[in-house]
Amino acid sequence: MSRRITSQPPVLAGYSYVRPLGTGGFADVFLYEQDMPRRVAAVKVLLADAVSPDVLRMFNVEADISARLSAHPSIVTIYQASISADGRPYFAMEYCPDTMSARYRKGPLPLDEVLDTGVRIAGALETVHRAGLLHRDIKPSNVLINSLGTPVLADFGIAAAVVDAGDDDVFAMSVPWSSPEVLQERVTGSVASEVWSLAATLYTLLAGRSPFERDDRASNSRDQLRQRIIRARYTPLAAVGVPQRIDTILATAMHRDPARRFPSMAAFADQLRMAQYELGVAPTAFEAASAEWAAAAPVSFSDSASRGPVITTVAPDSRRAARAEKQRTSLRQRDDPPVAAPRRSPWVAGVIGALVGAAAIAVIGVAVLLATGAI
Repeated sequence: MSRRITSQPPVLAGYSYVRPLGTGGFADVFLYEQDMPRRVAAVKVLLADAVSPDVLRMFNVEADISARLSAHPSIVTIYQASISADGRPYFAMEYCPDTMSARYRKGPLPLDEVLDTGVRIAGALETVHRAGLLHRDIKPSNVLINSLGTPVLADFGIAAAVVDAGDDDVFAMSVPWSSPEVLQERVTGSVASEVWSLAATLYTLLAGRSPFERDDRASNSRDQLRQRIIRARYTPLAAVGVPQRIDTILATAMHRDPARRFPSMAAFADQLRMAQYELGVAPTAFEAASAEWAAAAPVSFSDSASRGPVITTVAPDSRRAARAEKQRTSLRQRDDPPVAAPRRSPWVAGVIGALVGAAAIAVIGVAVLLATGAI
C-alpha cells in the first residue's frame, strides 16, 4: 500500500513553518515555530478532502478534551485551536520529539523507566476517568516523550464519555493492545479495558514486542493476534529478566475477566509504586485530579454543546459574592470625596450676625443696670 503524500502546510498567523512531522488517516502534523511567545509547536491539520461531520466531530473532540485535561503534567498540552487561512481546522500543541513506540522498537526499555512511565500514565488516565471520559486508544505510539524527557499521553481522537461508550461504533483501533471484550465487540471501552491496554503497553516496552506477538511475522496477522488476545494466555516476562513481581501485576491487569483486573488506574498505579519500592527504586509520585475538580467545572463535548461566553460558576447569593460586593462598596466609599457643608448666603449671614449682636448688647445693658442699682 503506497504512502499518502503529505498535504501542503497551511499559512497560520503568528506561526512560521519548519518541517513535516507525520501523516495520519485524516490529518497531517507539522512543526511550526510560534512567534509570540517564542516556542516550537506541533500543529495537527485536518485534510481538506477528509472534512466530514463525523471526522470534524472527532477532530474537535480531540482538541476539546486535550485542552480540558492538558493541565495534567502527563497529558500533552494544547496551545490553540482554530481554522487556517485555507479553511482547514487545526490545533497547536506542545512538540514532543520522541514516542515510546519508536523507543521500544530499538530494544526493550529499562525496568525502572517502564515503571515510572506506568505510574505517570496511570495518573493521567485516572484523571481522564474522573472527568467521565475514556481514552480508548492506549498504545506505545500514543505515549509521547516531551522536551523534558518525560512521558505524556496524547491522541484523544476516539475518546468518549463513559456513559456513551456503548452507543459508539468505534471498535479496536489498535488490536495488539486492545482487551478481549473490545475485540469481541462486547464494549467499545471501559475502565477495565483501559487497565488492560496500559498493562499491554508496559509489557510491550519491557519485551520489545506486544504481549501476544510472536517472533514469526507470518503468525502475527490481525486475525491471529485477535484470537490469541481473546484467549488471553499471559506469557511471563521472566525469560527476559523481569522480576516475578512485575509479571504478577501485569498478569492481573491483563486478566481475561474484566472483573478480576485492578478496579481503577489508581489501584494499578499503587501496585506499580509498591513494586518500585520493593526493587529499591524511588516510587514515582501519583498525580491525578481530585473528584472535586471534575465536579467543579463540567464540560460537554457533544455536538450540541454551545460555544459562547464563559458563564461564572459562582452563585450570586454565595458568601464569596457577598464578600466581593462588600469590598466594592468599601472601595467606592473610600474613593468618594467628602460631602461639604452647605454654604449660607451673605444676606442670611448678615441677619444672623445682627441678631446675635443685638442680643449681646441687651445682655450687657441689663448687667450694667444691675450693677448701678438702677433695677
